[in-house]
Amino acid sequence: MLKIIPLGGLGEIGLNMMVIEYGESLVVIDSGLMFPEDYMLGVDIVIPDMDYIRQNRSKVSGIILTHAHEDHIGALPYLLREISVPVFGTPFTLGVVRHKLEEHDLLSSVVLNEVFPREKLKLGDFDIEFIRVSHSVVDGVGMAIRTPAGLIVHTGDFKISHTNVGNMMTDVNKFAQCGEEGVLALLSDSTNVEKEGYTISDREIGETLEGIMSKSRGRIIVALFASNISRIQQIIDIAERRNSKVIFNGRSIEGSVSIATQLGYLRIPEDMEIDIDQVGDFPNDRLMFITTGSQGEPMSVLARMASGIHKQVKIQDGDTVILSSKFIPGNEKAIAKIINNLYRRGADVIYEKISDIHVSGHAFQEELKLMIHLTKPRYFIPIHGEYRHLILHARLAEQTGIPESGILLAENGQIIEFDEDGGRIVENIETGRVLIDGKGVGDVGRDLLRERRALSEDGFVAVTLAFDEETGIVLSGPEIVSRGFVFETETGHILEDAICIVLEAVEEIDPETPDRIENIRARIQMDLRRYFTFTIKRRPVILPFILEI
Repeated sequence: MLKIIPLGGLGEIGLNMMVIEYGESLVVIDSGLMFPEDYMLGVDIVIPDMDYIRQNRSKVSGIILTHAHEDHIGALPYLLREISVPVFGTPFTLGVVRHKLEEHDLLSSVVLNEVFPREKLKLGDFDIEFIRVSHSVVDGVGMAIRTPAGLIVHTGDFKISHTNVGNMMTDVNKFAQCGEEGVLALLSDSTNVEKEGYTISDREIGETLEGIMSKSRGRIIVALFASNISRIQQIIDIAERRNSKVIFNGRSIEGSVSIATQLGYLRIPEDMEIDIDQVGDFPNDRLMFITTGSQGEPMSVLARMASGIHKQVKIQDGDTVILSSKFIPGNEKAIAKIINNLYRRGADVIYEKISDIHVSGHAFQEELKLMIHLTKPRYFIPIHGEYRHLILHARLAEQTGIPESGILLAENGQIIEFDEDGGRIVENIETGRVLIDGKGVGDVGRDLLRERRALSEDGFVAVTLAFDEETGIVLSGPEIVSRGFVFETETGHILEDAICIVLEAVEEIDPETPDRIENIRARIQMDLRRYFTFTIKRRPVILPFILEI
């Protein structure tokens, strides 16, 4: 019995993690995170629930990574704390992973194994062949997974572009060979299924960027994703033709450039790169900055430049700022704020809404159809996307000739089984999201998020009282302090009246009442909540602190 079990990534963007299992063999494909949604106050990142892997840890033969984006590798340190198994990935992917594992003090305990496109790997009952795919990060791969039940093709994140820069084109010939061999099931990236036609070629983007830069009369600042090595190489090539100096500024981009240069994926001409402290030694029209912050991250290099607090670089008239990346949904306001601030300081700002300066790393509809035609699968399983993306991809597969009975539309936690009778969705396992807050893993739940929202919206009121333990008489207080609720100097009478309400609550509970302190605490909370709701229509968190002396 062959099982495919998505633990994340089918129903959301991010959290990509999938289990493929046969008998006593199990492999994990990707271990990704997602960034917190608006209601997840204070949460740093979100990772998939890994309980199924923990319960079957003795079966796990290895973890395979398709590429170096956070939504595919970001949860890896948390998984490797739970199980000790080898990790497999291409050189750039593992270069990024090494840096991540160092930060988590895990590198010395993890075995990392480099793999290459068209290389074959045997893990348990699985024979895995890696297939080069083009994406917005170098060294991406899909997989042909040969199992006792048949051949499974997993595309990873991909697009099909015949003018891709950096010799990272999708290996359509290998996918076609899989189709000739006979594919039991195709698992295909659904992220851009809403987009008609084909993705713009990287070469066109390069030509557009060069045209924009040729018109610039001052410094050029390009903000992009640190992992987009092919775009960085295009910018370096343009800088070389302009005889410009390049400055990499930002921890993440400096790290990515270092890894890519060491591995030979990035070529920087000698003497082109300079340190940021040297910018005053060259004329403005010969300076090109490559940095981060294209998503409006508050403390990114670009955000600090836009707000005027960057120590070495002050935006000035004549600067051209290029945001060469897509606006990720949810980041629009933060990005707009940065753009507005850049304009206020005199820069000319170029971004995706006014110019084609970014190309997606995910296939559009015609490329998705081509993948289906190449592989000719018996079963089609849309992966990587929100539920609407999975639905639309399933419909697209029907248009290419896949029968409805051959489309398995699964969500996270649903087990897809294959045997001699075919494929089907059979049952659900427990899955979900685990919230990471600082060093806490999974200790932030719905109740805590609800408390944080209440605190953020209405603040809190703390009441302090001290009682004589023997007589039950109030020795000190009540003292009332509020934060985020009312300004005590302007509405002091509200808190003064609240003191009276607290005293009334204490007086109405007889000193001989069992569990008197707990009763007083509950009564204070109830009475103050009613009072504040009636007088000011707010519901702060009430925190009674009662001492017995």
